[in-house]
Amino acid sequence: MELLTVLEQSPAFFTGAVFVLGLLIGSFLNVVIIRLPVIMERQWQSQARECLDLTHPAEADRLTLARPASRCPHCGHGIRWYENIPLLSYLWLRGRCSACGASIGLRYPLVELLTAVLSAVVAWHFGFGWQAGAALLLTWALIALSLIDADHQLLPDSITLPFLWLGLLLSLFPVFAGVRDSLIGAVAGYMTLWTVYQAFRLLTGKEGMGFGDFKLLALLGAWMGWQALPMIVLLSSAVGAALGGTLMLIQRRDRHQPIPFGPYLAIAGWIALLWGESISNTYLRWSGLAG
Repeated sequence: MELLTVLEQSPAFFTGAVFVLGLLIGSFLNVVIIRLPVIMERQWQSQARECLDLTHPAEADRLTLARPASRCPHCGHGIRWYENIPLLSYLWLRGRCSACGASIGLRYPLVELLTAVLSAVVAWHFGFGWQAGAALLLTWALIALSLIDADHQLLPDSITLPFLWLGLLLSLFPVFAGVRDSLIGAVAGYMTLWTVYQAFRLLTGKEGMGFGDFKLLALLGAWMGWQALPMIVLLSSAVGAALGGTLMLIQRRDRHQPIPFGPYLAIAGWIALLWGESISNTYLRWSGLAG
C-alpha cells in the first residue's frame, strides 16, 4: 500500500517507474514483432497442408513467443540473462554478439527506448490511475502493430481483436468513452475505411488497403468513441503524407510500391488519446467556432 501511495502522490516517481517498465516491455515487444509473423506464417502453412491432405514436415523447433530462448542469428549463441538487459546490455556489448562479434541490429534498443519514452509520456500525462494503465496497454499494442505492419504489411487479429473487445469493455465503466460512443465508434471506424476500400476498388480495380486497417480504426473508435474518428483519419492522412513522402525521397521508393497505413493510424490514434481534446479546442478557438 505504501508503494501505491508513493506512485499516486509522486508523478515523477511514477513516471520513472513506468519508464523502467517500458524498457522491459520493449524487450518483449521485440520478440513479438519478430516472432509473431513467423508463427502466423507457419500456422497458415500447416492449415494449407491440412486442407490439401499433405504430410506435415517435422518441426525441429516449435516456435512460440516464449520458446526457444533467444539466440544470436549468426552463430546460435544462447543469449544469457545479463546479455538481455534492455538497453544496458546493448551498450555494454557495444552492439555486438559476445560470442562471434557479429553486429546486433540497432532496432532492438531503439524499440526498447521508444517503448520506455512513450510509456513515460503516458504516465506523466494521465498520472497514476486506471486511465494510465489502460493507455499503457494500448500504447504497447500500437507499437507492436505499427512495426509488424511496417515489416510485413500485416496487422495480426491476435492483437487487434482482443484490444477491440477491451476497448468496448472499458466503456462500461467508462475509462475513455461511454458505451454508446464506444459502440458507435467501433462500427463507424470499421465502416469508414471499408467504404473507402470499396470505392477505391470500384474506381481503380485495385485494393487500396487491407482489412487489418479497418479493424485497427474500429479498435481506436472503441477506445475513444466515434467523436475521435475524424481527427484520427485526418491526422493519419497528414502523418502518412509527410512520412511517406519523406521515405520515398530518402529511400527512393517506387511511388507504386504499397505503403502500410497501420503505423500512421496508430500514431494518430495515440496522439488523439493523449491530446485529442486539446487539439480540438485549439482548432475551434483558431477557427472562431468556439462559443
